[in-house]
Amino acid sequence: MEPIMQAWEDFARTIEPPALAMDDVELRDHAKQMLHAFAADLDTPQSEHERFAKSKGLGKRGPDDTAAETHAEARLLSGYTVVQLVSEYRALRSSVLMLWAAEAKGQQRNDLSDVTRFNEAVDQALAESIARYEFMVKQSQNMFLAILGHDLRNPLGTVVSGASFLMQADLPPKFILVATRMFNSGKRMSKLINDLIDFTRTHLGPGIPVRVKQGSLVALCEEVVNEARTFHPERSIDLQVPPKLDAIFDEGRLAQALSNLIGNAIQYSSPDFPVSVRLSSQDDQVAIAVNNQGATIPVDSMATIFDPMVRIAMHANQIEHDYTERTSLGIGLYISREIIHAHDGKIEVTSNVEDGTTFTVKMPRLPAGFRPSDSVAHTRRRVEDSQYD
Repeated sequence: MEPIMQAWEDFARTIEPPALAMDDVELRDHAKQMLHAFAADLDTPQSEHERFAKSKGLGKRGPDDTAAETHAEARLLSGYTVVQLVSEYRALRSSVLMLWAAEAKGQQRNDLSDVTRFNEAVDQALAESIARYEFMVKQSQNMFLAILGHDLRNPLGTVVSGASFLMQADLPPKFILVATRMFNSGKRMSKLINDLIDFTRTHLGPGIPVRVKQGSLVALCEEVVNEARTFHPERSIDLQVPPKLDAIFDEGRLAQALSNLIGNAIQYSSPDFPVSVRLSSQDDQVAIAVNNQGATIPVDSMATIFDPMVRIAMHANQIEHDYTERTSLGIGLYISREIIHAHDGKIEVTSNVEDGTTFTVKMPRLPAGFRPSDSVAHTRRRVEDSQYD
């Protein structure tokens, strides 16, 4: 044990600057527990299936944190990068194998399967360390973004309110124009910050919260489409809705999701064709379809189209030349999907040359598990009795 531990410590001291402020105990911290785990693994029979799983870092584990996971947390808090973390395992593997080979000189060499088992055990520990390291990094990043979003919202609100006040003041036209531009820019920034907060909420908590109540989907679609027409006066947006269609939903959140889908359709469609929004219902389900004509979505991109930042990555070379792209964080579709999931619904997407690209929201008129309070119980019964006509 000691020669291996010393080799581990000697290598760890070469990693600067973190190692400069660490004592012997910190440098050796969890190596001893991991070596004991490796030794126990060598003494444990395993099937071919278990061996194959371990070679991919998918070996069985107990309910408690492993020494490798605890080690990853300690190294992250000490300032190690993931590259430095991986290098420690490389050094550990090398020192053990060299000592092993030296011990076997002049003697019958151990079965190659023992060396294979040792390497598999190290790979499993390495996979556990990297997974824990990545999880903690993402958690800290999301927490930072959440704090940033919340801290920016108040001063931005002051700027927007001030610009709104100046727009209504008796000032020369050129000052009113500047105030209007400040107001519009502030509103766009506010939307980006709200999207950022929603994104971090889905990663740090149970998801995007919704507060549902009875409302008119027809009125909601008309309002969102009219806002999009005002913001994009150069584009044509067709709206098809029934005379009346009520449901139980979160008006603000569903409007946010629909606005994101329409904005996405405008951004990635041909200006020569209109964007179409169609509201319909069947039995106890409602559907909102947003269609646009333009470049189709590649088949291999369909599975990741709702993942955050995907569109930003796909169009990275265009960002410097596309103002519209720069006003988006690339998380609109992701947030829309999370909002619809919170309504017990789903978003489907189809894309082909003949019909264009269509995002279809499908959700129940009454969310599963909905428990109205006494104040809205009568409203729910009235809505159910009318069959949401």
